[in-house]
Amino acid sequence: RSSLIALYQNIICHPHLLTLRHQHKDKALHQFHQRHQQDYTLAMAVQENISAEDSSRKQAASDINTKLASMNIQEASADDKFALYWPRMIMILLGPPGAGKGTHGPQIQQFLGIQQLSTGDMLRAAVSAGTEIGKKAEEIMKVGGLVSDDLVVGIIRDRIQQDDCKTGFLLDGFPRTLAQAKALDEMLAEEGSCVSKVIELNVPDEVLEGRIMQRWIHKQSGRSYHIKTAAPKSMELDDKGKPIPESMKDDITGEQLIQRKDDNVEALTKRLQSYHGDTVPILDHYRPKGVVRTVNANQSIDGAWEEIRIKLRRR
Repeated sequence: RSSLIALYQNIICHPHLLTLRHQHKDKALHQFHQRHQQDYTLAMAVQENISAEDSSRKQAASDINTKLASMNIQEASADDKFALYWPRMIMILLGPPGAGKGTHGPQIQQFLGIQQLSTGDMLRAAVSAGTEIGKKAEEIMKVGGLVSDDLVVGIIRDRIQQDDCKTGFLLDGFPRTLAQAKALDEMLAEEGSCVSKVIELNVPDEVLEGRIMQRWIHKQSGRSYHIKTAAPKSMELDDKGKPIPESMKDDITGEQLIQRKDDNVEALTKRLQSYHGDTVPILDHYRPKGVVRTVNANQSIDGAWEEIRIKLRRR
């Protein structure tokens, strides 16, 4: 089974095909059918075999196969073809605290039209929906335990089966360790997908302290503001030039902004140690795959975003 999974992943994640997914989709799709019909048939058989092991994935595979059977490929929309035949854009955004993930994550989501998935939000949604995995996670959290990597991966697996993730998604807050990255890769390989881009926001440690101490957060969305470089429109200053807390409102919703309790020098030092020790090895894991792109985030927001936009491209 592992050999078949590897074959499927090699087919569907081949660099040539990944490039073609953004160029002339209809023409490329026709060529793909002509040249790789046997490999495609084998890949679908592998997917059906794997999906049979899990009821939710089996149902998802059944829906896909039903759609395939009833669809006239010449009349299908470009979005349907893209979702059914091409690998998804699966992205990871990495960077130390204060690097700008809360600023640039929503920009990537809007620019590419893919969902930004927060593991915290997905976990809370699973618990609220009362799913099987959500119930297991709730039991662990009630006694103050940490949700295992397997449960988190299971929650991600369920979430990405939804229709709004059919062309891709951006992972926010996961993976945080090399073990989690490997678990993510294994889960994606089961459906013939792979991580297609890892964006690293690079900022020197000594710059981050100033950013963190002057950062304000919109808790519900994760949007972040900085009193010097990206202040909310509502900000008012007191006689000493410091922001009046009550005036700090989210630009979009008008809701109150907060400062995180761990946005202090002591906590930042520990968080940076954790980032360099646990998260940086993830970059080393994905670099040989050719998907890591490093962005200089120690510049203006507009400058960093322009660099991100360039590095989102296939070439």
